[in-house]
Amino acid sequence: MRAAQLTEHAGPDAVRITDIPEPEAGDSLVLVDLHAAGVSFPDLLQTTGGYQMVRPLPCVLGAEGAGIVRTAPEGSGLTAGQRVAVLSIAGSWQQTVALPRELVFPLPDSVSLTAGAGMLMNYFTAHFALDERARYRAGETVLVHGAAGGLGVASLQVAAALGLETIAVVSSEEKAAVAKANRATHTVPAEGFKDRVLELTGGRGVDIVLDPVGGDRFTDSLRSLAPGGRAVVLGFTGGSIPTVKVNRLLLKNISVVGAGWGEYLRTDPGYPARQWAALEPLLRDGTLVVPEPTLHPLDEAPAALRSLENRSATGKVALDLTSRP
Repeated sequence: MRAAQLTEHAGPDAVRITDIPEPEAGDSLVLVDLHAAGVSFPDLLQTTGGYQMVRPLPCVLGAEGAGIVRTAPEGSGLTAGQRVAVLSIAGSWQQTVALPRELVFPLPDSVSLTAGAGMLMNYFTAHFALDERARYRAGETVLVHGAAGGLGVASLQVAAALGLETIAVVSSEEKAAVAKANRATHTVPAEGFKDRVLELTGGRGVDIVLDPVGGDRFTDSLRSLAPGGRAVVLGFTGGSIPTVKVNRLLLKNISVVGAGWGEYLRTDPGYPARQWAALEPLLRDGTLVVPEPTLHPLDEAPAALRSLENRSATGKVALDLTSRP
């Protein structure tokens, strides 16, 4: 089968398209022929060895995808021909994967295979940030940084499905349009966002900040919080890791919390199944929407990664795995 492998820690151009043996499922694993696979910021970090988990090389990149069940263990509740999304931490940029049942999620008819391919990591992360870490409450307002990116779009969609208002921080009119199309209540430019947020909230501020960007804007994110607000750290796509003067936390009784979804799974492997139980009914009835990704052929995996690196991508990026030798 065809696969995209990282051969050295030299950036996106070190990804090579190659042929590798198909996995064997045996009697205990689900065998899935993937239609597409998601591309995420951790994949980009892995190409330079900058991710928190450094895998032996060569390795297949990707951690999520969607496709059709080829075979499934008896009693698994899955059948051949069923449409599913998958988590494959050992690599999803390959045409077939063999996975434990708990990492395979039947897709409702409302979600296409291409949309489902890039859904799980971002939607699970957004849900984890809002539900488990920020402990959202009905009627709250969420400020979303990087709102036109893959995680930003997922955060807007999940927040809307949970009945929360959102303020999307964007860097251009094009990205503002993406945020509005993904149910942002308001959009504000990144430059001077704090003052605009305070205007929109009548001086009160927001209840939750979701920040995958980091960098210089983090202090103004704290200043944008209402009393009792929570800033959730999701990553540092802006490059630099901010520091916090903790006296700011005292002034308005605010909190800064981390949301490392992948790390959380190490201590609670059953958590994704519980998340799916909460989110799948919202997907099925249309309350939660998954937009189509920007789809690249597998051969263009390096270009897909570079679109994240130079921040030209909007929404989710995915790879088409349907071309078989």
